[in-house]
Amino acid sequence: MNIGLLVNPIAGMGGRVGLKGTDGVVEEAIKRGATPVAPRRALEFLMALESVISASRLDGILRIITCPGKMGEDVVQEAGLKHEVIDLDIENSTTAKDTKDCVLALYEDDVRLLIFVGGDGTARDILDAVTDYDLEDLQVIGIPSGVKMYSGIFVVNPADAAEVVKLVYDGAAQTAEYEIMDADESAIRKDRFIISLYGYLLGPSVPARFQGAKQASPETSDEHESQEAIARYVIEGMNNEGTYILGPGTSVKTVTDLLKVKKTTLGVDVYKQGKVHNDVNEDKILELIDDFNNTWIIVSPIGHQGLLFGRGNQQISPGIIERVGRDHIIVISTPSKLKGISGEVLRVDTGDTKVDDLLRGYIRVITDYNELRLIKIE
Repeated sequence: MNIGLLVNPIAGMGGRVGLKGTDGVVEEAIKRGATPVAPRRALEFLMALESVISASRLDGILRIITCPGKMGEDVVQEAGLKHEVIDLDIENSTTAKDTKDCVLALYEDDVRLLIFVGGDGTARDILDAVTDYDLEDLQVIGIPSGVKMYSGIFVVNPADAAEVVKLVYDGAAQTAEYEIMDADESAIRKDRFIISLYGYLLGPSVPARFQGAKQASPETSDEHESQEAIARYVIEGMNNEGTYILGPGTSVKTVTDLLKVKKTTLGVDVYKQGKVHNDVNEDKILELIDDFNNTWIIVSPIGHQGLLFGRGNQQISPGIIERVGRDHIIVISTPSKLKGISGEVLRVDTGDTKVDDLLRGYIRVITDYNELRLIKIE
């Protein structure tokens, strides 16, 4: 069985520094102190894959073929796994063309299952290659390493990708079409949500392992009334001397609307002693908070995906989550949004397995005024 590995080395670098993406702003991300995210995510996958290979006796059966240098070769060498590298020259500053060239070269080397590490932009580049070169029988698995990842092709976390590979080898996974979404990052940086369907990629059908495409909250009067009832309850319980880290989304924005302060709908803000600090990054959050024991995080899960952390709110880093503590995380969601989440379970993918484990288990979710439900975080 041949599997291909492609790593977009710059994917996700704009997350913690508050750039809401990396397209066209890599230099700015580096200036703000961003460090590569994708190699670490690729290594997590490879470590999980090594365990699957050992447990399933796939050693010598699974052939790993990867891209040169930082697009795959470097991290597979670090993992110590046997592999082959396609014969291809890539640019020092990798581009969409490098991604497309790698996809074609891997396909020509008999790869029919491609695992890539990146975000929505990488998924779009792969779809372009599939379309341009007519690679109709190529199946794809996305390992999340971007900032937003609205497309459905991504597994929930890197370890899930290893499990999907095993299921494909066992013949236990059918094929499905996954939506690839096109988000306008320049508009998102201006707090305008512009997203459209770009096309479809084939991938293994393992619904429990894939995050699915994001769904926006319905803009109905009933939904808005539910959001307002939740917001009133949250505000009544707020500590006047406390600090609140506010995640993105319209549900959290309803809280700030009632507080009569501005909210960055697609960013992270900090509300402290009646004043709001808009569109903050990780460093700014750490600068503003002087007492983590008196700090809370208010978040709402992403529609359909059910993800609380790790998609679009990477500014709230694992280190910040750990310092705030699980008991000071306020989760809000309307009943209709919860009902639309696959399996009605919440998910986390912070990039730190220790923090993910800390968050797992049942958590209180405010679903209406003075109404709470216990929902499991898987």
